[in-house]
Amino acid sequence: MFGFSPCLLKGKTVLVTGAGKGIGFDCVRHAAKAGASVIAVSRTQSDLDELRSLYPKQIECWCEDVSSDQFIRRLNQLDILHGLVNNVGTNKVSPIEKQPLEDVDTVIDLNIKSLYRTTKAAITPMRKANQGAIVNMSSQMGFVGSAGRTLYCMSKHGVEGFTKALAVELAESNIRVNSVAPTFVQTPLTQPMLEDPEFKQFVLDMIPLNKLATTSDVANACTFLLSDLSSMITGTSIKVDGGWTAR
Repeated sequence: MFGFSPCLLKGKTVLVTGAGKGIGFDCVRHAAKAGASVIAVSRTQSDLDELRSLYPKQIECWCEDVSSDQFIRRLNQLDILHGLVNNVGTNKVSPIEKQPLEDVDTVIDLNIKSLYRTTKAAITPMRKANQGAIVNMSSQMGFVGSAGRTLYCMSKHGVEGFTKALAVELAESNIRVNSVAPTFVQTPLTQPMLEDPEFKQFVLDMIPLNKLATTSDVANACTFLLSDLSSMITGTSIKVDGGWTAR
């Protein structure tokens, strides 16, 4: 469901990472619906082609790896940027005693290091715009703990700390920094886990609203934080978690 004005983000340029599927795909779609010019970033050209076909005049596609130096240079050299959604991320589920060390590098490199580098590069074109809104994709696991998700929780708690500190640092430049923290969302990343009936029931039992979030639920929160409707909101998180963290 999309309930925003089609002019809400008119005149704004927004970049979304991890745009090819799931939450990122809908973040691009919603921002374009709200009138933004959107730069969609993904490693998969076919996903980008599908996305661009929806709003060919508004969506520019970058087939890039967000961890590459080429992407960082390209972002830093943009003429202007008003919004950034740091959506790219990954998870490796395992008890800590069985977790391979390479999982630590994989999760931290994508969930923390690439977010840090992307944000740092985006600040330059945002300063040119004399404003900016950065939205970091966090998780309910940035506020609670869960067995088998120590590594993921560590990374998302890091996202929350980064969001708060940078919001304070960039406030004088009129650049706002917030996060969106979803519960489990039906996406290609979560699909294998949610196919286990026992695990899916555990998830639903933990959510007072007793339902999974949709990609649109998350994209709507991002759209709000990118817009001037949230002009006095910075350094905080919107929890799209159905009440999971309220228990």
